[in-house]
Amino acid sequence: MNIVFFLLVLIAFLTAAWRQFSLPAADVSPMDALSKAMIDSATGAVELALGLVGVMALFLGLMKIAEQGGLLKILARLIRPLMIRLFPDVPAEHPAMGAMILNMSANMLGLGNAATPFGIKAMQELNRLNPHKGSATDSMVLFLAINTSSITLLPTGVIALRASAGSADPAGILPTTLFATLCSTLAAILAVKGYRRFFPVAQGTPDRDEADQTIESSDIPLATEEGVGYPAWVSLTALIGFLLLIPLTVLYGQVISPWILPGLMLGFLLFGVIRKVPIYESFVEGAKDGFQVALKIIPYLVAILVAVGMFRASGAMEWLVGQIGQITTLVGLPAEALPMALLRPLSGSGAYGVMASIINDPAIGPDSYIGYLVSTLQGSTETTFYVLAVYFGAVQVRRIRHALAAGLTADIVGVIAAVVAVSFLYG
Repeated sequence: MNIVFFLLVLIAFLTAAWRQFSLPAADVSPMDALSKAMIDSATGAVELALGLVGVMALFLGLMKIAEQGGLLKILARLIRPLMIRLFPDVPAEHPAMGAMILNMSANMLGLGNAATPFGIKAMQELNRLNPHKGSATDSMVLFLAINTSSITLLPTGVIALRASAGSADPAGILPTTLFATLCSTLAAILAVKGYRRFFPVAQGTPDRDEADQTIESSDIPLATEEGVGYPAWVSLTALIGFLLLIPLTVLYGQVISPWILPGLMLGFLLFGVIRKVPIYESFVEGAKDGFQVALKIIPYLVAILVAVGMFRASGAMEWLVGQIGQITTLVGLPAEALPMALLRPLSGSGAYGVMASIINDPAIGPDSYIGYLVSTLQGSTETTFYVLAVYFGAVQVRRIRHALAAGLTADIVGVIAAVVAVSFLYG
């Protein structure tokens, strides 16, 4: 991240400087625009982090109820055969397993607000197993890569935006999004396994002060013995139930989406009541952790969002689009959609704005080829730099090893798969 951070700022500065001296005078000079973008991005990063306080408190409060009721271990046992193969370094019944499953489930349902707290919780638990504090483990890298490319069954936010733009088929992106995320998730797993030989774990441990900065998140004792999973027929039934969700979301995605968050909260509380958990006290205890985490990630968000804001404001993004737009048009990625593909790993709000402007443009619309493509890109790719900053920042990991390379590989494969899927169905 040190190199990426420096390069984004350097390219932005050089691009703005070149435009300052080579272009005719304008009302706002490129350097003034760059300065404004720095201040606005820093302010926006803090506002974003503060906006996460409530969301983090809510979902980590629910997470605490799930922990104390044993839901995380139940989930870990349910898909134990798959998880122990993906994450062999994590004990079978460790709380990290259940937290990762909840995060992946939230991503599958397009619940970005819920997925982030669950993901941070999983990173905290994984960090408790980390023998080299401050350096990402293989399990952390794999989890982040899967998170940035997670299989998506129901991109609720995109469906809602398409409906508001007047789409005759708001949920029409479900099959294309599912295909793109299946491909990107497979690519993420293969990339992590293939790249790790080039990024060995740093030897030695950081000083005590650095190690003490990590958040101790759970009082649940770790499972040191090899856990026993449920019978094969139970896991198989769960898998079949998951597969049945695919046609269900395709047919009734627009109807289901408003029920998910309220149902999720009620489900957690009901589970706690059944398991005789003091749900109010547990919720408050978990919410306190959420408040602390949201504040701790502010410096990381400021750093990455300022660099990305400078990159956009300098004109470097516009120049990049102009250079490669004609080439990508030949392979099904029109120049109008290219900014979306390039912005998505860098800026979630920027990509969202591009998508909204495209599908609300009367000359394009949400049900055109470009409209379906940008909607699929928004629903099937993740803001990789944001995810890395937030998740690793929450546990003070500075040496991210091959996490960025694997995440960007998954992003590229996701874009290619989205183009293929949309071209086949709507081209």
